[in-house]
Amino acid sequence: MYNQDTDLLFPPRLIPALRSLRGAVWQELVDKVAAQEPAALDRLAFELLMVRLGSCASCQADSYKAMHGCTQCALQIVRRFRGSDHDLVAMFQQALQDVARYLEKTRKVEQSESDYQ
Repeated sequence: MYNQDTDLLFPPRLIPALRSLRGAVWQELVDKVAAQEPAALDRLAFELLMVRLGSCASCQADSYKAMHGCTQCALQIVRRFRGSDHDLVAMFQQALQDVARYLEKTRKVEQSESDYQ
């Protein structure tokens, strides 16, 4: 059964819906990220955080999570997270570093490829 709310990875359209699920620290992070442009580093890092929390990369179309859709999955993941809001922010900071490192590596590869042309 296919749910129209099921995407391949965490859909950024859900970011604002996650705001009220936790305390002030989380709400501040969500507000900051939701105001960003789609390609902004913070927004990409938040999406990576949610992909990691929800194990989106291993989600199957016929799984329980996929059948209920990304909205329900994301809400449940944030609600059920057992750590503090500060733990989530620390995980976000790690995702931010990972995204920045990946983009820097990608730029170096693109630069070296353009040097050969």
